[in-house]
Amino acid sequence: MALKLLQKHYTLRFLSKTNIRAYRKVGIYMGYTEKKAKYRAAFLFMLVLLAIEVVVCVTLGAAEISFGESHRIIISKIPILKNLVSIDGIDKSHITIITRLRLPRVIVGGLVGAGLSVTGTAFQGIFKNPLADPYTIGASSGGALGAAIAIILKSKIGFGGFSIVSIFAFVGSLLATLAVYMLGRVGGKVSTTAVILSGVALNALLSSLMSIILLFNKDEMSQIVYWTMGSLSASNYSQVAILLFGVIVGISILYIYSRDLNIMLLGEESAKVLGINTEKLKIIILFTGSFITGICVSVSGIIGFVGIVIPHIIRIIAGPDNRIIIPFASLGGAMFLIAADTVARILIPPVEIPVGILTSAIGGPFFIYILLKNKKKMA
Repeated sequence: MALKLLQKHYTLRFLSKTNIRAYRKVGIYMGYTEKKAKYRAAFLFMLVLLAIEVVVCVTLGAAEISFGESHRIIISKIPILKNLVSIDGIDKSHITIITRLRLPRVIVGGLVGAGLSVTGTAFQGIFKNPLADPYTIGASSGGALGAAIAIILKSKIGFGGFSIVSIFAFVGSLLATLAVYMLGRVGGKVSTTAVILSGVALNALLSSLMSIILLFNKDEMSQIVYWTMGSLSASNYSQVAILLFGVIVGISILYIYSRDLNIMLLGEESAKVLGINTEKLKIIILFTGSFITGICVSVSGIIGFVGIVIPHIIRIIAGPDNRIIIPFASLGGAMFLIAADTVARILIPPVEIPVGILTSAIGGPFFIYILLKNKKKMA
């Protein structure tokens, strides 16, 4: 409906440069301007819910710590607010558990969830494929192969809080994306269809290489398999700092191009008429999303379906405007992965379930639902 209204008010053949600039700057389509205040209020409400969720999730665990204690400990670590509360009388072991174990894990979970969700949103927009997510282009398989190689090397080298496994996983993800980009170029242009097909082919190839590595390195098999299941158990503040910078910068870049992603919904030719450099846009979205994915994979391992589930839920609630979906998907993804990791951590004590298993258990049925819903369109 939004696209029909857009085409009705802006017939492409009569668009002047002035109209194009006004169209892209003011943002009058999809009801964005009229609903802006409501979306801001909803965004602030979700921020409050996220803050409450963080306190609740750091409270839950094997060690019994009250909500009030968790609340005071967290506030005491915020420079601006630390003088508002006192942590006198709180057991030092509780302070250590909250500040050194649970809190960095929750923050890492939030940042990873936000990054994967926003990347999924951007990829679905640029590829015009409802099933696209951060792992469509082979970034997950590249990261898994890089991590497997690092595990076999058994090196203790690290940098900035990241182990060699994380570093190799990040490099593997970026190299896989570069390979998909090169394979997806057709006649000097980036074909979205070719990129997706290249990603599928590369995933198969890298998965087979992973199987060969597992076959000949049985002693490290359990460690490699556990890493590919996805886990936040090794989270630390060094990872928080790097993730905070990388994910926020990446999300900001994707948000800057959210209007262009909206225009791409009209089709590539129509987007070109409206002044969009579609080839440049594809490259920016592809590599920015892959950069975010690489950072997330290097910390958490393979956590699937977050980039599919959350964007679709936000899209169903808020509509198709990427300027709205991207910020809400960042909060939704953070809340989803924090909750999933907490459940995975406390569901069967003392055993900890890899969070990737839980997200797949939720995302798998949702993936099938999306597939069935779009079956007629794909016929």
